[in-house]
Amino acid sequence: MLEPISKMNASAATLTKNRTEGSITPASGMCVTCVDGCIGMCEIGKSAVRGHEVIYPQPFGVITSASEKAYPVDYSHFNIMGTAVGAHGIEADSDKAVFPAVNLEVRFGHDDGIKFRLPWIIPGIGSTNIAKNNWEGLAIGSAIAGTGLTIGENVVGMDPEAVIKNGRVVDTVELKRRVRLYQDHQRDGYGAIICQANIEDTRLGVQEYAIEKLGVEWLELKWGQGAKNIGGEVKITSLEKAQMLHERGYVVLPDPTDPHVIRAFERGSFREFERHSRIGMVDEESFASRVEELRQAGAKYISLKTGAYRPADLARAVLFATKYELDLLTVDAAGGGTGMSPWRMMNEWGVPPVEIHSLMYEYARRLAEQGYRIPALAAAGGFAFEDQIFKGLALGAPYIKIIGMARSPIAAAMVGKTIGRAIEEGKLPVYMERFGSSRDDIFVTASELRRELGDDAFERLPAGAIGLYTYYQRLAQGLRQLMCGSRKFALEHIARDDLAALTRDAAEISGIRHVTDVDRELVDQMLNGQLRAGRGPSERKPLTADGARETGESKRSRPLV
Repeated sequence: MLEPISKMNASAATLTKNRTEGSITPASGMCVTCVDGCIGMCEIGKSAVRGHEVIYPQPFGVITSASEKAYPVDYSHFNIMGTAVGAHGIEADSDKAVFPAVNLEVRFGHDDGIKFRLPWIIPGIGSTNIAKNNWEGLAIGSAIAGTGLTIGENVVGMDPEAVIKNGRVVDTVELKRRVRLYQDHQRDGYGAIICQANIEDTRLGVQEYAIEKLGVEWLELKWGQGAKNIGGEVKITSLEKAQMLHERGYVVLPDPTDPHVIRAFERGSFREFERHSRIGMVDEESFASRVEELRQAGAKYISLKTGAYRPADLARAVLFATKYELDLLTVDAAGGGTGMSPWRMMNEWGVPPVEIHSLMYEYARRLAEQGYRIPALAAAGGFAFEDQIFKGLALGAPYIKIIGMARSPIAAAMVGKTIGRAIEEGKLPVYMERFGSSRDDIFVTASELRRELGDDAFERLPAGAIGLYTYYQRLAQGLRQLMCGSRKFALEHIARDDLAALTRDAAEISGIRHVTDVDRELVDQMLNGQLRAGRGPSERKPLTADGARETGESKRSRPLV
């Protein structure tokens, strides 16, 4: 019998639960016996009192959230294939082919001018409180780690200190702070700070301001994200700010200029306004025009972030990014978010990670076979650990160059900040006290950072940044170990046949061979005496999506017309 894969009517995300927790109707999530007299702890009951407020995860501003839906196929349905033979990217010598020798640096962009020390990026954290309150740790931690960080949508529009004249931004405190925190800690040209824009940002001229006034070189267009298929949303607890955002052109609910609404707010009938961004209307002509405008404005690199829309929109994104020679395309999958997304929407819309990343690979492969140069691709959607990073890179090899992560880096920065505050107050949790009582004792990378940055710079580091950096170093070592076991000592050697599907469904969706079919031709040759047994997978060409061997011949790149 097939079990439901969605959880209904009760969730920590909406602060709701069932009365009969052990006996639930699967389809609705309602208690098997819904009794007259219940105070309404479930989502239906809470909605009877608070209405639309219960659409969103709570409490806003101090949480990130992600779907509870258990998709039929996910990255755990693949295993990483190791081998005992050979090495790629290093001499096949046991004294040299050690995991610390694995190179995790990646270069991409139209001129290969973007360089990251580690193959991941934070793909867009915008105007939410959770982003603003943790930006110091995220920006500085990303910069010293040499990875990318994207300033998401609506940062200028939400800034009460922004100066806007004739509908265009001329000064802004918050965007300036976010950019400079990163720039002031960037080392040796590694990493990048990216300025993203939605419709409201474009109308305000945010990206032109970022280029001209802040020295930002990389700009990003945004079509959407994995958490929702509508525009960005936040909650506002101030009537004055809600009215300011209404004046700036945002959709604010309820109308903060309505006298009835104002009186209801003042007497406490509700405590939060909702601010919504508009949805985009993509067409090729306007897309091409905007890309050209940004290049004329001085953008050195341009990328596109798209969400978990239907396959035709994904194909459109891959095609446009290729045709207009963008430097990166990030594809976010259904199921996750860092801000305020409608809870049921987060669970029930869009294309899940394995499916959308497999389609992204397929569309890129088809264009590449026609001779077109494919921009670097980034896969996002629920990645948190090194094995998932390896699998995402392998599933989309050779086109996926980096992995997008947001919730997990935010979690690391928040924990680092919290532990740092506990150290300062002398109130460390018991499970932390066993490591010591100072930052040098608690954070395992402290001595490394102190040595590299110097005592003064280390002392000025916010604990959130140390937390993010330390988490990144854990991911880096774990990824090096996995790559070493697969005998891949640089990222460009990761291939699709470094993975095996554990279920036939996963194999069919991804084009990755089932574990019992991996190496079938090689095994047949070995057992039939046609091949020396010492020859391993490292000496073969990788598999294409249909299971055939690549010839190694490349077609001459030509621009799309």
